[in-house]
Amino acid sequence: MRIPSLIVHEHVLRLGWPGLASIGFALTALLLGGLGLLPQWQQLNAQRQQYAEAEQQLQRLQRGEWVAPVSSPDPLDDFHKQLPAQPQATEAIDRIYALARAEKISLSRGEYALGVDPKTHLARYQILLPLRGSYPQIRRFLHALLGQLPALVLEDLDLQRKQIGDSELTGRIRMTLYLSRS
Repeated sequence: MRIPSLIVHEHVLRLGWPGLASIGFALTALLLGGLGLLPQWQQLNAQRQQYAEAEQQLQRLQRGEWVAPVSSPDPLDDFHKQLPAQPQATEAIDRIYALARAEKISLSRGEYALGVDPKTHLARYQILLPLRGSYPQIRRFLHALLGQLPALVLEDLDLQRKQIGDSELTGRIRMTLYLSRS
């Protein structure tokens, strides 16, 4: 059904500007309200789907078709298993030196101390290494170090320049490598 434009024009003139503005505000409010409710509606549908999946898993579990995964009784045991063992400390230190060589950073002979953390009963290998390189090299080295050795904790980093114009930094890095005692 086609409405003649003359009738529409007549109704618009009868409403006037205040009427048109109120219709515009009402349509804008409906649009914004709909857009505001859309995320909640999607979240509600996702929760309904999760509920349905949980119901299906429960029914399969009750029928014996599915066995629930057994979680470890102590998550700390899982953490200890993920740490490198104490005999693997030399491999981790070799990895530190390999990462430094890859970034062309000079690591001088450092100090190493092996101890046991009294709270966690983990082996704690404290490492103090003098280093020399540019800031970008040292930054990439630290990023790679923490990314590839998650059991390594960076405790202290001390960097200095001999002169303001020097691009090479000298300093020391203190780290602790945590190891399981198995």
